[in-house]
Amino acid sequence: MLRALLIFCAMLAWAGPAAAADRPVQLAALDGNRYLPSPDALIAKTLEAIRASRLDEALREVDRVIAIRPDFKLAHLIKGDLLLARARPLPTLGAVSKQGADQSLSDLREEARLRLLSYLDQPNPNLLPKNILQLAAGERYAILADTSRARLYLFENVDGEPRLVRDYYLTIGRNGTDKRAEGDKRTPIGVYTVTGQLPRDKLADLYGSGAFPISYPNEWDQAQGRGGHGIWLHGTPSNTYNRAPRASDGCLVLTNPDLTEIGQWLKPGTPFVITDRVEWLERERWLDQRQKLMDKLAHWKGDWENRDPEHFLKHYAPSFLQGQGKGWAEAKRRNLTDKTWIRVALSEMNLYLYAGDEMAVAEFQQDYASDKLSDATRKRLYLKQDAGDWRIVLEKAVDDAKRVAGLAR
Repeated sequence: MLRALLIFCAMLAWAGPAAAADRPVQLAALDGNRYLPSPDALIAKTLEAIRASRLDEALREVDRVIAIRPDFKLAHLIKGDLLLARARPLPTLGAVSKQGADQSLSDLREEARLRLLSYLDQPNPNLLPKNILQLAAGERYAILADTSRARLYLFENVDGEPRLVRDYYLTIGRNGTDKRAEGDKRTPIGVYTVTGQLPRDKLADLYGSGAFPISYPNEWDQAQGRGGHGIWLHGTPSNTYNRAPRASDGCLVLTNPDLTEIGQWLKPGTPFVITDRVEWLERERWLDQRQKLMDKLAHWKGDWENRDPEHFLKHYAPSFLQGQGKGWAEAKRRNLTDKTWIRVALSEMNLYLYAGDEMAVAEFQQDYASDKLSDATRKRLYLKQDAGDWRIVLEKAVDDAKRVAGLAR
């Protein structure tokens, strides 16, 4: 009996109910006139078969994987164990591998764990991601990366709400997350956008079928002194199907087939949120989170239109006011009180939450009019919790054309 793999898979039973044996297998690449099954879905079915002690079925499934993707290293490791288990018990996953490959084996074990976990504990379609609270009408799709589970989620915008469309196995930086400096091999956590697309013929083979640069460092990263650049979503080398869960220099990496598929829906400006762990909420809780932020923005807008400088400035964190200097607050007071009337319209609203609920990002179209001036601005506010209230810690006008051109490198 394949004791090690059975124990390994059984340890994941807490993740959720056992998957149904007849779960549909996602279709992937087109081969002539037929679609091939997704190797990722087949490897998940292999692990599930092992977990259910159906070892002959597991061997058939893993053979299907290898036939489709001969470069899928985890599939070869599992097949070797399945074959060797017919002769003798195995002490651990990867017992047939050569000595001296401890790190590679550890990476493959972690990959197997995360793949099975995602297969057993798939998101409930009735739940909504806490990190994406509102999508503007112009945002057709949004990306959300869960770095702890090695998953990348694609959402479609349905009347301002994110609806899950696809999810993919994901590789992140080999030193984890919380990027702070150039060369630290960490993946950033935050709210970003896709800034461009780089085709295969413009890249080294390392990046596979293409790359989508993202807008790290954003304004908040820069304000915190976070360094580094060139964080991309990209593919794998031509001789590699996928990489270990933590194997990049900080970029986010998909298999080449997955990158090609998701590339259909990405464009400059597509929201790209990266978090340590996605929290899925019941609709009522999700709406409550969104409404709290919407109410805050409505109060900020109302105090602006009421030309009430004292209440208006209370919407800003003390750290922001101190950083702007005394002259900024005085200029705001003058700008409010020397107008006869002010009207502010906020539209095309995007709302996101950072990991940990401590910070939110609101991006919107701001149309301002008064008896002395009218203008239109795309604006981004970063807000943090302060004594139970949201306060603005950073406010920036967004120049999309400059941002896309400057960061897509």
